[in-house]
Amino acid sequence: MANFRRISPALKRRAKQIELLLMDVDGTMTDGGVTLLSQTDGTALEIKTFDAHDGQGLTLAHTAGLRTGCITGRESAALLRRAQEMNMEFIYMKQPLKMPAYEEILRKAGVADSAVAYLGDDLPDIPLLRRAGLAIAVGNAVPEVKQAAHYTTKALPGHGAVREAIELVLRSKEIWEAMIDKARA
Repeated sequence: MANFRRISPALKRRAKQIELLLMDVDGTMTDGGVTLLSQTDGTALEIKTFDAHDGQGLTLAHTAGLRTGCITGRESAALLRRAQEMNMEFIYMKQPLKMPAYEEILRKAGVADSAVAYLGDDLPDIPLLRRAGLAIAVGNAVPEVKQAAHYTTKALPGHGAVREAIELVLRSKEIWEAMIDKARA
């Protein structure tokens, strides 16, 4: 994250408090595309692509003691598998309104808004971005999300945006260098 030194002291203070990283899925963990593969029986298989660098970031986040989770409007077996592989503690699918899930996660995790980073890309994410201690928009988020965010990633969704958000938090906590030595495949 070459531009880390230019991040304001206020943003660093916000990021340093983070204990829980929550995120949207389509357009945040993925590039936003929903690929449906037609089957001969008339059904369709859904295909999602997840980024390996984001996966390494999530692994580093867990190693550093951060808790993670996702809140999404869609249901997806592919997401469930990826979230479980990434040891996400909170997996909320089929959430037409995300705030009830967010509030339930805060109760279960026992954290305040100030300890939460939320990463999003589109209009349904705005209420959570407004509450979270660290609001992060992905690089190609809609203008309203970027306006609500404290930070916008340079990376695009599904191409390192989650990793960049995690790196921001770990660098702000001044543990990034220590985490490099703990990285594992």
